[in-house]
Amino acid sequence: MAKRRNNAQRLRNAVYALPARTKAAMLRGIRTNRVIVGAYVDKRGGVCPMLAAHRNGGRTNFGTFARAWDAYTGAKQRRPRRASRREVRTLEGYLEMSLIRDGIELGTDIHPDRPLAEEVRDVKVTRRRLAEADAHEGSDVSVEDVLTTAYDEHSPAEDSAGGWADALDRADTQRTDA
Repeated sequence: MAKRRNNAQRLRNAVYALPARTKAAMLRGIRTNRVIVGAYVDKRGGVCPMLAAHRNGGRTNFGTFARAWDAYTGAKQRRPRRASRREVRTLEGYLEMSLIRDGIELGTDIHPDRPLAEEVRDVKVTRRRLAEADAHEGSDVSVEDVLTTAYDEHSPAEDSAGGWADALDRADTQRTDA
């Protein structure tokens, strides 16, 4: 039997997988718009979180987030409703924590025209800096160990045999054996 994920965990993973500029745009959007569940828009001006992000410069098509949001909120297809304060606060918290983990200070503007490759590079540099700081705190842990743990914890699709690190080790072994 397949292991079912908690809907809150699915939502958090989907938020963590969003590009930083989309997270920041969604955070601005849900703070300034009426957030709804179960539809893209409603007749009273409510918008889903992805449309709120889109209207604030986060132009990303990310169906995983939409499915996770609908599962978390228990959305019914033909009945859009206003998101509860708890649902919006949870999403807001996930977005804030994800931005902080990416090393982006809240309240700073993210350039929507910036290439994604630069965003990825900056996130990697920030993670490396944080890993080095963690490694200095626990001198028996190397930077590579901290990075491996961080990437395993936050990878959107973990390998069934134990994560990205194991998959990379197997790939290196196969390459050297060939």
